[in-house]
Amino acid sequence: MIINIVAGGPVDHLPDLTQYDDFDCIWVGVDKGVTVLLKAGIKPNIGFGDFDSVSVNELHIIKESVNQLMTYQEEKDETDTEHALQWAIGQNPDKIRLFGGTGGRLDHFFANVQLILKPALKSLPYQVEIIDKKNIIFVTYPGTYQLNKISDKKYISFIPVSSAVEGLTLHGFKYPLNDRYIPLGSTLCISNELLNDYGTFSFKEGILMVIRSCD
Repeated sequence: MIINIVAGGPVDHLPDLTQYDDFDCIWVGVDKGVTVLLKAGIKPNIGFGDFDSVSVNELHIIKESVNQLMTYQEEKDETDTEHALQWAIGQNPDKIRLFGGTGGRLDHFFANVQLILKPALKSLPYQVEIIDKKNIIFVTYPGTYQLNKISDKKYISFIPVSSAVEGLTLHGFKYPLNDRYIPLGSTLCISNELLNDYGTFSFKEGILMVIRSCD
């Protein structure tokens, strides 16, 4: 089971959501993201939000179209997207994708990046991915990983989001590394590329964000 969460970020940053409408997926709308899904011809299984960013008419359509709505006050300690992510984790899915989490307000973008850095996600057997038209973003912890080629996202960047990443090794990449220490703030691992259909990366300590991008 895959859970696709659509937040209320700018629609021009969204990929074609119908390409992610797998047979075993659950769609979750967050605030204006519910309207985005309905306009894309996808009926959300559940919606979350205070719905302060939709019109009165849009809210009426949402209430008529979505069977399960989790509504909140505008003043709260968690964002609507965080509520949706917490619910999604509790469903024990095989994967979680977050759309509509980039573009527009930078505070919203950084809040969503903070969400995928939550310590509670470290023990999950999968990565939570933030996806937009040009990027796929996820966080990894020490271990060995394989990356397969994605034809429209050839650039791969490795960014430390802890004080440092120790022992980073890249095999099958245009710019290989062997057991390197990468401090926070380093730009050494920006815009790498796979040489063939797949490559591997590994590291021993720290937290590493992986960003796969098109030009």
